[in-house]
Amino acid sequence: MKKNEISRRKFLKYLGAGTAAIGLAGCLNKKDNAAIEEYKKQTEPPTGQMTYRTHPKTGEKVSLLGYGMMRLPTVSGNAARESNDEIDQEMVNRQVDYAIEHGVNYFDTSPAYCQGLSERCTGIALSRHKRSEYFVATKLSNFNEGTWSREASIEMYHNSMKELQVDYIDYYLLHGIGMGGMQSLQGRYLDNGLLDYLMKEREAGRIRNLGFSYHGDIAVFDYLLEHNDEYHWDFVQIELNYLDWNYANEINPRNTDASYLYEELLKRGIPAVIMEPLLGGRLANVPQYIATELKQRDAQRSVASWAFRYAGTPEGVLTVLSGMTYMEHLKDNLLSYCPLQPLNEEEMRYLDTEIAQKIVGVETIPCNDCKYCMPCPYGIDIPGIFVHYNKCKNEGTLPHVMGDPKYRENRRKYLISLDRAVPRDRQPDHCIGCGQCEPHCPQNIRIHRELHKIDAFIEQLKQDKETV
Repeated sequence: MKKNEISRRKFLKYLGAGTAAIGLAGCLNKKDNAAIEEYKKQTEPPTGQMTYRTHPKTGEKVSLLGYGMMRLPTVSGNAARESNDEIDQEMVNRQVDYAIEHGVNYFDTSPAYCQGLSERCTGIALSRHKRSEYFVATKLSNFNEGTWSREASIEMYHNSMKELQVDYIDYYLLHGIGMGGMQSLQGRYLDNGLLDYLMKEREAGRIRNLGFSYHGDIAVFDYLLEHNDEYHWDFVQIELNYLDWNYANEINPRNTDASYLYEELLKRGIPAVIMEPLLGGRLANVPQYIATELKQRDAQRSVASWAFRYAGTPEGVLTVLSGMTYMEHLKDNLLSYCPLQPLNEEEMRYLDTEIAQKIVGVETIPCNDCKYCMPCPYGIDIPGIFVHYNKCKNEGTLPHVMGDPKYRENRRKYLISLDRAVPRDRQPDHCIGCGQCEPHCPQNIRIHRELHKIDAFIEQLKQDKETV
C-alpha cells in the first residue's frame, strides 16, 4: 500500500470504534485526509423517518427503500464480481444492521447473485434479527436448461430457504421472465408444472407473495398479466427510472418503456417493485454538464437522489431496490427516503423528458453492471470494461478526434485508467467471441461485438506513437 493511501479496515480504525459501528466501505484508494473529510461532510440519515408503502392485498408496511443484495462488498473492497472475491461478511452484517436500524425491511437476493453466495450471506446477516423485522425476497433463478426440470427447480427453491435460514419466503419471484421469450417461460415454469407448484406453496403459506421479474420479450409480460385472474400475482418487479420511462426501447430495441409496464400493473392493482432506479449506476454518473444542471436545481441533493425520488414517487410502487455495496450508497439512499419528498409533475417531466433526451444523445453501452454475464470462461471482466467505457463517454473524455486539443491527454488518461480499472489479462483483447455470456444478459447486449469494438478502439489508441 502506498503511504498516502488508506484501506477500508485501516480507515475504520482511524475513525474509532464508535464510527466503525456504522462503517464506511466506499472510500477505497483515496488519500487519508480526503477520505475522512468526505465522510465528515456526509449527512447522517435520521432514524424513524423511513417512508413505507402498504401492500394492498396483505396490508404489510414495506420500506420504500429495498436492499438489493447483488453487489455485496468484498474483503478486497470491490463489489462481489468473481468467485475468488471473498465477501466481507462483517461489512454485510454492519450494513444490514444499519439499514434495519433506519427502517429498511425489504431485502432482495437470488441464487444467481455474487456467484451463488448472496443468499447465504444475506441469511447470515438477517438471521441475527427477529424474523418479524424483515421481508426477504428471492427468486427461482433456473436460467440454465439443466435446472428446468421440476425436481431441479424445486431443489433450488428449498435450497433458498436453507441458505436464507427461513421456513417461509415473503416475496418469491420467477426470475427474469422474458429472457428467452415464450419458449423459456414454457420450459422453466409452465411445462414442468413449477408455477402450479409455487401457487400451492403460496396457499400453504411457505410463500407469502408470488410474483415475477421482467426482462426482454414483452409478449411474455403481457401473457402473464392477461392470465392474472388465474395466477393472482401479488407483485411484479420491473425496471423503472427516468431514462427508461420513455426511452428504454430507443436505447435497446429489445427493452420495453417503463411507462407501459407501470401502467399495465397500475390498472390491475398489482404492486410494482422497482429495479435499476439508477440504471446500473449510469444515472448517478451522468455527463458533468447534466450533473451541474441538477445541482443548480438543488445543491443539497446528490445526482443519484433525483433518480431515487423519481422511482419512488409513482402511485403503486411498493419498494425501490438498490444494490448498495458501500455504506455511503446506503446513507445517500436513506436520505432520499427518510422521508421521501415526492417529485411534482413538473419535476417528473423535467427528468424523463428534458434530462432523458440529453442522456440518450450520449451513446453508451446499456450495461447495468448486474454481472449476470459473469464469470467469463476466459477471465474477461465484462462489466468492468463496459462501466469504464461508459464512464469516460459520460465524462466526455473519450479520445476520438486526433484534432481535438485534448486528444493526447485524453488518450493517455483512458489507457492508464483502463489498466487501473481492469487488469490487462482481463481486458477485451482476450474475448474469442464464444457467446456464453450473451444469453444471460437482461439487456440483450451483443457482448462479444461490443468487446471487439472496444478492443479495436484500444488498439487504435495504442498504435498512436505518442508515448503513454
